[in-house]
Amino acid sequence: MGDHDTTGTGQPADGGLTCLVTGATGYIGGRLVPELLDAGHRVRCLVRTPRKLRDHPWAGRVEVVQGDVTDAGSVARAMEGVDVAYYLVHALGTGRGFEDTDRDAAHVVGEQARRAGVGRIVYLGGLTPGAVPERELSPHLRSRAEVGRVLLASGVPTAVLRAAVIIGSGSASFEMLRYLTERLPVMVTPRWVHTRIQPIAVRDVLRLLVGCARLPREVNRTFDIGGPDVLTYLDMMRRYAAVAGLNRRLILPVPVLTPGLSSHWVGLVTPVPASLARPLTESLRHEVVCREHDIRRYVPSPPGHPVGFDRAVALALQRIRDAKVTTRWSSASVPGAPSDPLPTDPDWAGGSLYTDVRRRDADVPPEVLWEVIEGIGGENGWYSFPLAWALRGRLDRLVGGVGLRRGRRDARRLRVGDSLDFWRVEEIERGRLLRLRAEMRLPGLAWLEMTVDGDGHGPLQYGQRALFHPRGLLGHLYWWSVSPFHAVVFGGMARNIVRAAERLAPRGDGHGTTASTEPATAEDLRTGSRQPPGRS
Repeated sequence: MGDHDTTGTGQPADGGLTCLVTGATGYIGGRLVPELLDAGHRVRCLVRTPRKLRDHPWAGRVEVVQGDVTDAGSVARAMEGVDVAYYLVHALGTGRGFEDTDRDAAHVVGEQARRAGVGRIVYLGGLTPGAVPERELSPHLRSRAEVGRVLLASGVPTAVLRAAVIIGSGSASFEMLRYLTERLPVMVTPRWVHTRIQPIAVRDVLRLLVGCARLPREVNRTFDIGGPDVLTYLDMMRRYAAVAGLNRRLILPVPVLTPGLSSHWVGLVTPVPASLARPLTESLRHEVVCREHDIRRYVPSPPGHPVGFDRAVALALQRIRDAKVTTRWSSASVPGAPSDPLPTDPDWAGGSLYTDVRRRDADVPPEVLWEVIEGIGGENGWYSFPLAWALRGRLDRLVGGVGLRRGRRDARRLRVGDSLDFWRVEEIERGRLLRLRAEMRLPGLAWLEMTVDGDGHGPLQYGQRALFHPRGLLGHLYWWSVSPFHAVVFGGMARNIVRAAERLAPRGDGHGTTASTEPATAEDLRTGSRQPPGRS
């Protein structure tokens, strides 16, 4: 289960609590839910888009309520009969008014929890420096601190856990550290590399979150949480290099990199976009070290905990190598990303909608064609004109978008809600349909659909449809400026996906032959080198 231990409280299933988890589609929430279930608790999830939970292995064990933390009605429904409410929703500080949104949402959750008689709220916030006035903190940290105060004043007993850098496979902080260290043997770095930090392993964060469900009712306070090591960011990079078996890194701090420049630098080097890197780097300007460890009185540390920095890195790297990263920083939607309905919905009637449709016969078993479709993106690429995709990804990052570096959570399987380079998986009908929604910066909304079509009588067909709903004149100009390249990009993509499936398929009589049940690796999909069982 993820890259953490099962915490288990020893409570029998019938003695468990009813826990509400907000942010269940995010990095921490997606890992907390199975931990609560394994601890014998009942779990309800409040999510804006329920289908994003559909493909999680624990989806059938939870109750799902559709709603939003800013909507009092849906929050009230979700709070009915709840013992413990976990508040794991954060705005990332990339849009105007995010602090107001955070504040309003906290007031809604606190008020509805009080009205429903919820026994406890548990909130995961950010560790703030003790000697720094709040007005000098980054907007991101300032907002998290304010949310904690709002919840503590709600009238519901609240535990605010304050963490600095979380080390775990797929966390934004870990991905930033990992890519900075691996890609740059010589680095010119900002002054914040000398800031002292107390990182914490994700498994310890989850252990403490679960433990807080049983806190005594009179506990209403903040807790600083951290691992056993206090390190500078420079120390963290050097120790990461040692654990990963890299040569020693040469790091040259310079005083001229502002938070804005730092975030763009991080955005160019790592998969973390500048919009997310900025609140992360701003949070590193001041020392973030635990000032107390009182949580241990209420949630004792078992043997081996808290996990040290080197072991946390080793565990995270092993999960990455084993392709067992259960959630990633990109599990949550990109701030500002569109969430509009499909362009086939009635509300779109009469609006402009550009399409590029491609179809090709595929003389392969349908499961082989689907295997190639589901394996698209990440290391496998997009099967057409790699330079064009690379340039589009770089352009997107230059304007503050996510680019292509997010890759895939899993090299072989996708689930609804997964990020996939600069797309997000919007729908999967396994074996038949993959629909992606664009999250690159565009003057409009875009989707890409890939289908396996056939009734078993006629030839199997690969279907591909790109859709674009322009926003204003700029949107129309954008479509017409790129449409001359569609024959190369989209036409080549359809052709090469079918060819990849043909190379991957067993030789013989096409549809009558069964493909290997073992999923193809990235190398298999690129080269078509996987052989079916019995073939040397």
